[in-house]
Amino acid sequence: MPLSEHEQRQLAQMERALNAEDPKFASALSGTELPGRYRRRAVLGVIGTAVGLALLPTGIGIKFPPASVLGFLIMLGSAYLSITSWRRVRPAGGTAEVQPHARAMPGSKVTAQKLTRIGRLEERWRRRRGAPGR
Repeated sequence: MPLSEHEQRQLAQMERALNAEDPKFASALSGTELPGRYRRRAVLGVIGTAVGLALLPTGIGIKFPPASVLGFLIMLGSAYLSITSWRRVRPAGGTAEVQPHARAMPGSKVTAQKLTRIGRLEERWRRRRGAPGR
């Protein structure tokens, strides 16, 4: 059931009030900063991997095994951070859209049971507005 004209006006008024009252929170809800944030995390992960990779043989060379172990752990954690962040920026389909959770697309194999609660709510909201899924 679509929103009435009065409800749409109220919603728009609430959005304007939220933007005026707390623009930082409103921008966080809009999700426009996410691709840049994940891209920065991916770059920091690559830098951390390089630092860990350099620390690993350095610890062996100075005969201080804890430095080598620390280098390995830094390298491993940074590589994980980099890979997971890059997947959020560039999903398997090759598009540059950040996908925080699964969404039911028309004609897709994803069922409503597989969606998260937030995903189901977003899907209902899109159906009400008559907008196609992302």
